[in-house]
Amino acid sequence: MKALHRGFTLIEIMIVVAIIGILAAIAIPQYLKSGRRSQKNTCIANLKLIAGAVELTKLNSGSTEITMEQLAGANNFIKSRPVCPTANAEYVVFYPVPLCPTLPDEHKLPE
Repeated sequence: MKALHRGFTLIEIMIVVAIIGILAAIAIPQYLKSGRRSQKNTCIANLKLIAGAVELTKLNSGSTEITMEQLAGANNFIKSRPVCPTANAEYVVFYPVPLCPTLPDEHKLPE
């Protein structure tokens, strides 16, 4: 009788593992890059929100010294204090442009 050999050879398994490794080497950096990009875009959106609230507060109060306490709160223009998603740090309110304290070079309003 002829014996039946079932299963994969070592070469076939090595080829599959190599292909999976190549796909992982391409996919993982892209996944991490998209996470950083989304944090940056969230931070920029928060900065735009704060800038708009600063303008509205300035129009209502006439003051140029605006703090986050004037902007954020139940009866103010922003319901809750926004934080930078990168390090959970609070934004610094400087008129006319708010700043992100964690990564000011990357996280800034487009001009």
